[in-house]
Amino acid sequence: MNDYQKALDELLTTTAKQNASDLHLAVGRRPTLRIDGVLVPLQKEPIMTPESAEGIVGALMTPEQKAKLTTQRQVDFAYSLEDKARFRVNVYYQRGYLAAALRLIPTRIRTIEELNLPPLLHDFTQLTQGFVLIVGPAGHGKSSTMAALIDEINHTRTDHVITIEDPVEYLFTQDKCIVSQREVGSDTTSFHAALRTVLRQDPDVVMIGEMRDAVSIGTAMTASETGHLVLSTLHTNSAAQTIDRIIDSFPAEQQGQVTSQLAATLVAIISIRLLPRVSGGRIPAMEIMIVNPAIRNLIRERKTYQIDLVIETSLQEGMVTLNRSLVNLIKNKEITLDNAELVSLNPSELRILLERT
Repeated sequence: MNDYQKALDELLTTTAKQNASDLHLAVGRRPTLRIDGVLVPLQKEPIMTPESAEGIVGALMTPEQKAKLTTQRQVDFAYSLEDKARFRVNVYYQRGYLAAALRLIPTRIRTIEELNLPPLLHDFTQLTQGFVLIVGPAGHGKSSTMAALIDEINHTRTDHVITIEDPVEYLFTQDKCIVSQREVGSDTTSFHAALRTVLRQDPDVVMIGEMRDAVSIGTAMTASETGHLVLSTLHTNSAAQTIDRIIDSFPAEQQGQVTSQLAATLVAIISIRLLPRVSGGRIPAMEIMIVNPAIRNLIRERKTYQIDLVIETSLQEGMVTLNRSLVNLIKNKEITLDNAELVSLNPSELRILLERT
């Protein structure tokens, strides 16, 4: 083992031991962990030079990944530290130097309860058809939420689950389900190629790691129309914004058809924010939109600006706005008002709600 490989292994071990979510490696800075959302430089580590970055980041990659990096200037892959820890890695260039961001993927998939998610999410694991979206900013628990749902399906149903990921993150141990995990690059040439053939592979449940364009969105909707449960993620901030983003990703002449298809297939949008918990760690605040006849009509009529009002007035159906979720966490002394205002899409409404409850 060379010195760079040894240094890399020590950094990855420290990341796992500190229960950090991410490790950042960049020239001119010490290796830095993200713990509970806060960046923490490792003071005992030397500031990275171009040479040490080249060596340590280079130790992460196979010759094929290095070749891809040379041509594309960035590369995504998964990296395992023996059987101790697994990471989702993005290697990229900044100011001409190599850098990397590594996301720690827990080896054990946590349950809905362990993630402090609402019990209502169990209902989504019993669906046999439809389109469920988990949305929110990067690093706010979309992947772990989706993994919790898929793993519950794995333990409670006898189905064929196909995941299409870039890279494969959580590893599922097959139980009652057959779980086929396909990694873009090694198991399939592209998201498009995998999605084009997924329905020929007799799936019951399809998990798409991330919907990146109109092709993946269109395939997901078609699969959910034809008797499959489809779960995926998007980098959007709310249910209303998600619907607009999906429709707007298609050319104008297709948007009418897409709007009808989305209204027919969409079951729920779960929007997540992770906030610092007063007692330490992080806790999710959520907006949950369940598609009922009123929301179906609003999607068809492109009146997404009215969706928040329907969510607010449908608490008895299990729906919740982000602000109401934040208010509940503040009232239970789980989070501070200051942190809630940072993630709220409407802080003035948040304060009014807080005064009323």
